[in-house]
Amino acid sequence: MFDQFALHERLLKAVAELGFTEPTPVQVAAIPPAIEGRDLRVIAQTGSGKTAAFVLPLLNRLIGDAQPRVDVRALILLPTRELAQQTLKEVERFAQFTFIKSGIVTGGEDFKVQAAMLRKVPDILIGTPGRLIEHLNAGTLVLGDVEVVVLDEADRMLDMGFAEDVQRLVTACGDSHQTLLFSATSGGAGLRDMVAQVLKEPLHLKLNLVSELSEGVRQQIITADDPAHKERLVHWLLANEPYQKAVIFTNTRAQADRLYGRLVASEVKAFILHGEKDQKERKLAIERLKQGGVKVLVATDVAARGLDIDGLDLVVNFDMPRSGDEYVHRIGRTGRAGGEGLAISLVCHNDWNLMSSIERYLKQRFERRVVKGLKGNYQGPKNLKASGKAAGSKKKKDDKKTPDKKAKPAARRPHAGKPQASQVVSEDGMAPLRRKKPTA
Repeated sequence: MFDQFALHERLLKAVAELGFTEPTPVQVAAIPPAIEGRDLRVIAQTGSGKTAAFVLPLLNRLIGDAQPRVDVRALILLPTRELAQQTLKEVERFAQFTFIKSGIVTGGEDFKVQAAMLRKVPDILIGTPGRLIEHLNAGTLVLGDVEVVVLDEADRMLDMGFAEDVQRLVTACGDSHQTLLFSATSGGAGLRDMVAQVLKEPLHLKLNLVSELSEGVRQQIITADDPAHKERLVHWLLANEPYQKAVIFTNTRAQADRLYGRLVASEVKAFILHGEKDQKERKLAIERLKQGGVKVLVATDVAARGLDIDGLDLVVNFDMPRSGDEYVHRIGRTGRAGGEGLAISLVCHNDWNLMSSIERYLKQRFERRVVKGLKGNYQGPKNLKASGKAAGSKKKKDDKKTPDKKAKPAARRPHAGKPQASQVVSEDGMAPLRRKKPTA
């Protein structure tokens, strides 16, 4: 229960009003030290409840009687507009019985309107680094008295090239603030450098690591010959796979536009989301998907972070993501909060190495699947198939030499042929992934 935490009664009232009962593991681990004022570095899966893990301690620190606001007291940095909007809603929900006010600053909105909002000095400012830097440069943003800084999806902000902006904004907040850094992955050297620069004697918490990602999400691959073949597979999946809502990820805006056009031409109710869409279009796409006006969203990785949509149970990677971390964030859109989901990756010859590296990164092997009537010629690298045949030929020769001994079946190589679901195990010998019988 949330009353185990030393939270203000107004926050406990909001938690009860919202129907929260049992805190998640990340909330149990992070809320008490955050309330104590510790700097935290938390690695936790998307959908694990980490927003409440930093919002509740932050509000608890700022709570008090109504009084004139003269300084921004807390800053929450996020990589995308969508995630910023979502976080603003969460802050407002938990703060509903307090006098704490929040504001948001992201790209795609009127700069002068934002400047007017900043003159009213919200207690909590939520925003994306690029637009916040613009306000800092213009003198419309003052951060010298910030008490708490939250860096959410810090790994993604680094991936998007915001490292210098983030560092500058944190520095502008002075030296005495508390810093809470959250990420879904451990990141690389850049994230380690940021941790060293912005956190003071932090407590390191690791929960829901990527190795646990498959627990509620079935992960499959379907090989394809070319993009046109992938498009036919997408149409088949949307027509035959049971789902409430689906997101299809591409690596480029051009491919997203092309696929979206093909779906709409086939009378599939879909929306599209990528960086060239203005803020109004992006908001509309997400709201229509949340409300059920459409069932399918075609998106680039701009949507891989921050989408929290009930009923999203199918993710299709039209293009393989370029890294294991991006894969984690894409398929993290489904199977949230203990739910079930299905992630399907369409793999051409130029995707195979990426797919294999992601399998190694996750220490898993994805289920191989074939769609009847749409099986392509490409079934994996030729050298792997050839080596499997060579192993089989050698075994046959050995069997002829020793006819009195019972021959054992040849071991199936990791990437050869089309293993059945029951034969799929992770490369480190872990138990088979939980499967439902394929519908294809």
